[in-house]
Amino acid sequence: MLRDLLTEAYTAMQHNRRRTALTMLGMAWGIATVCMLLAYGDGFGRAIANIFAAFGTKVMIVVPGRTSMQAGGDKAGAQLRFTLDDVDLLSSNIPQIAQITPSCDKTTVVQYENRSFNFDVIGEYPSTYAIRAIGMDQGRFYNGQDESQRARVAVIGPEVRDKLFSGRKALGEHIRINGLSFEVIGVYSPKMEAGDDNINRMVFVPFTTMGDVTDTHYLNSIWFNYETNEYEQLEQTVRNVMADQHKFNPADRRGLMVFNLMTQLHQFLVITLGLRILLGFIGCLTLGIGGVGLMNIMLVSVTQRTREIGVEKALGARRRHIFFQFLAEALTITFMGGLFGIILAYVVALTVGRLTLYSAMAKHAEAGDIRLMINPITLLIAILILGVVGLISGMVPAIRASRLDPIEALRYE
Repeated sequence: MLRDLLTEAYTAMQHNRRRTALTMLGMAWGIATVCMLLAYGDGFGRAIANIFAAFGTKVMIVVPGRTSMQAGGDKAGAQLRFTLDDVDLLSSNIPQIAQITPSCDKTTVVQYENRSFNFDVIGEYPSTYAIRAIGMDQGRFYNGQDESQRARVAVIGPEVRDKLFSGRKALGEHIRINGLSFEVIGVYSPKMEAGDDNINRMVFVPFTTMGDVTDTHYLNSIWFNYETNEYEQLEQTVRNVMADQHKFNPADRRGLMVFNLMTQLHQFLVITLGLRILLGFIGCLTLGIGGVGLMNIMLVSVTQRTREIGVEKALGARRRHIFFQFLAEALTITFMGGLFGIILAYVVALTVGRLTLYSAMAKHAEAGDIRLMINPITLLIAILILGVVGLISGMVPAIRASRLDPIEALRYE
């Protein structure tokens, strides 16, 4: 019976090829639009994830500030100061912390031969390599042995290398930081850089060695990554622990500033989800327009083939036979048009490639651009939407055809 239905559907489609082709084109355009819009939403979500991954997602930065709320007998306006004891306090009291590092920085003169520039010199533990998601372009990052030996080694950014060495080999060379000689042991890979961010113009040195450059007793900040999904609860735990130590109100946002990248990522993911829903809705409307066109064409076909339906019923065809005959024709047009539409969507996606997003605002940010890639889930969702639209569009004409009175149908001119 299925073979007969497909044969009849194919014969009916061959009878009016131009009308069938135009109907298929409408369905193809609709499904291609659905695929492309869903692919754009997925690409936008991946771009946002890549932007945050470049800086490390499960990362918190704790920065001391000045209290704005009274705590106990202490007045507001007290300046908080962090030391290495605070680093030990956090790591010993919060088991969710995976890696932690104190951070001290100083903008100072960095010199190589007769070239000198002002760069930010950062003193941190070797764990900052994982915390900050640093990738190495050349050489290596300093390790625990360098830290314990107070080795005067440096890992420089790509722009530091370009300015100081101008294309020459940097590894193994010695630069002077604040007048002290440091060996360049590595150059880290370019990172996304927006606005006044100077992340590619930094020089990293071991924290112990940083004491030769500036006073490291008081820290500028504390960085750590963590192994839990309860990032809001973790942030509150950090505030409580530090409040007990420094005698300030845990709710004081100015006294202790905690930069939680997961909070910002979550906000962007909500925006991305809303964008995907909106784009999917627009795609469904576009495909629905194609479905309306299919329904109209099939209703015209029912009207033109009224006598044929009457003959079939006079020869013993039942309602369900007529119903499935026209439904099969509508579904065949739908899925053939859908196949062409999916092929068109893949061709467009491969042709367009990358759409500029974050790279228009930041350097080295190609990973933050939108790439149109139709994944299997997107394709499955598009096919399901196509099937629903095709089924609804085909059922109305099929029901009308199956309910025709055979006598009146035979008398139709």
